[in-house]
Amino acid sequence: MLSEGTPRTGAGLWRAIGVLVLLLAAAPIVHRYLVAYPDDQWQVDLQVYREAGRSLLLGRPVYLFETEVPQLLPFTYPTFSAVLSIPLALLPWGAAGWVWTGVQLGLLYAIVGLAFAPLLARAGRFAGLAHGVVAALCVWISPVGENIRFGQVNAVLVTLCLLDLVKGSDGLRVGRFTLRWPRGALVGVAVAIKLTPGVFLVHFALTRQWRELRNAVLAAAGVTVATFLVAPEGSLEFWTSALLNSDRLGPNAGSSNQSLRGFVLRLYLSDGATTALWGVLALLAAVAGFALARALHRRGSLVGEVAACGMVAVLVSPVSWLHHLLWGVVVLGAVAGDGRVRARAVTAVVGLLLLWVAWPWWGANLLAERGVPTVLARAVQNGDLWWACLSLPAMWLLAGRHTPSQSQVVTNQSRSV
Repeated sequence: MLSEGTPRTGAGLWRAIGVLVLLLAAAPIVHRYLVAYPDDQWQVDLQVYREAGRSLLLGRPVYLFETEVPQLLPFTYPTFSAVLSIPLALLPWGAAGWVWTGVQLGLLYAIVGLAFAPLLARAGRFAGLAHGVVAALCVWISPVGENIRFGQVNAVLVTLCLLDLVKGSDGLRVGRFTLRWPRGALVGVAVAIKLTPGVFLVHFALTRQWRELRNAVLAAAGVTVATFLVAPEGSLEFWTSALLNSDRLGPNAGSSNQSLRGFVLRLYLSDGATTALWGVLALLAAVAGFALARALHRRGSLVGEVAACGMVAVLVSPVSWLHHLLWGVVVLGAVAGDGRVRARAVTAVVGLLLLWVAWPWWGANLLAERGVPTVLARAVQNGDLWWACLSLPAMWLLAGRHTPSQSQVVTNQSRSV
């Protein structure tokens, strides 16, 4: 006879195997960017965060200091991010890179677990293995590789927002304990780390989620005020100067910028035409994206709600680097659903395969080839932007159409009880 603990033991074993699958899949990427990569290009964004933490510890100006040659990168995030970087500043530089990469892989695992929950649930006792396999497939998409390459912070932002909207009402089960927080508060923390998750505040207002909006604003304001008390000079510098200078982010017209503004800048129009065209396109994207997020919210698709807001952030932000498309993992989960609808499953697989390709770098290389038409090369160069744009109608047609409404969900739950 099987004991009561046997199924749990089996599930734990498959979960461990799934984690091993993810680690094996990630090994070549980790080797490339942490072992074989040139020292002067090693974890360059992580170095920016770490040096910001060191600046606070050493009392030097947070936003005037730049990393060493050849990068010469300044810190661009709110000062709260510098405070959070202090633990990295206390670690040896080499150890910090490995630790942060481990954190990113752990957060990717968490994101996949939240975004693909209905699909993974269908695997039953093998859900742990399925979890690892899906995460292993996602670790090879270009945005995840770019996050590992640079030591970026996007996995933290996506996890906070996704965890907040998906688990904020019920809390997060950790062993025998359940962690609870005011729904919206984690979004507020994400906004305090980096401003782009502020799109969720607009979404809360448009969908009249006033409690979530209040919690998010209070969390962001509370964290920011506390940071003012800890680092007043850096906070004042950010909110009065550094925030307003987009040139601190690097060349905005380069292939790496896959926002609508990056696309318009690469048209090389006059300044007035560039601003006007970007404004129109950003407005259209915001209207479409927020309408989609609202529709998915009404139908109870929490993952889709997060995915739509994430795509709005990518499209309307003045600068969206390749690694910002990590929101694409959430989009894939929203489109896939539980995998029962063939159109949704096929679209998710195609979307995954398209994200495996580093389109902007490929397009930049094509621009250097004389025999390649410039129009074609530019189209490839904007490949991640096209993916972000197409994700909105894909979610509208698939996630919105085949997701049960909130009333249906409540009815089904009451019947099951």
